[in-house]
Amino acid sequence: MPATMTPPAQQTQPPIPVPPRVITTKDLLYLKDALSWELSAFKKFHFFAQQATNPQIKQALDKAGQMHQRHYEKLLTHLQVNNTAAMANLPRPQQSQQASQ
Repeated sequence: MPATMTPPAQQTQPPIPVPPRVITTKDLLYLKDALSWELSAFKKFHFFAQQATNPQIKQALDKAGQMHQRHYEKLLTHLQVNNTAAMANLPRPQQSQQASQ
């Protein structure tokens, strides 16, 4: 006899139209790892470009290093957020709102 599935409960909270600019602890750990990888790659390409004697190889290594530097700088922009203010602007679940009344 197959089990019947009940439909999920109606969502009581309206969807957020634009994702909030909030950095969770997990997000921060991902960003730290990505920053570390990009910085390491940039340093390695820079080092190898300095060692290269062939101008074409030197140019290719410099270009790759610059790409990783841009990625690093782009990731940094995601850390420039006032997390306290962003968290304060999040809609609170109705349960919490009812409990505080």
